[in-house]
Amino acid sequence: MTTGTPAPYTTRTAVDESDLAACFQVRKEVFVGEQNVPEEIEYDAYDADALHVIAVAADGTALGTGRLLHGAGVAAKTGGDLNVGSLGRLAVTSRARGLGVGAALVRAIEDAARGLGLAAVDLHAQTHALGFYERLGYVAYGPEFPDAGIPHRAMRRSL
Repeated sequence: MTTGTPAPYTTRTAVDESDLAACFQVRKEVFVGEQNVPEEIEYDAYDADALHVIAVAADGTALGTGRLLHGAGVAAKTGGDLNVGSLGRLAVTSRARGLGVGAALVRAIEDAARGLGLAAVDLHAQTHALGFYERLGYVAYGPEFPDAGIPHRAMRRSL
């Protein structure tokens, strides 16, 4: 990019119902549509209290999303450690892949986690995405396990 050219997208915390609807639409497209995750398990009770981030193109089109879970209500996802957040539901639309959207969303979630005073972020990565997260500083731990019929590994990055 040349200097002064606006980025093709921006990331931010979802702020209203239209942002949340866009986040859920991206998740539906990627997880339900492409990966055949049953819709009834894609959306869960954690969505209500999660911090959602969204990547938006200059024209307002949603390109990707992710969420950060934190606090006592999600301690089971973080080994009981209230200083660890749980990154999840990271999804980038097929037309936006390869633009750095996924990495930008991870960094936005990490920034939000730092803002909340968290010391680390955990996630459950689909095994095909381990390299992506490793390049962002995450380290896999524990055995492989299935989630929605897809193999995953737990990963963590200290902030």
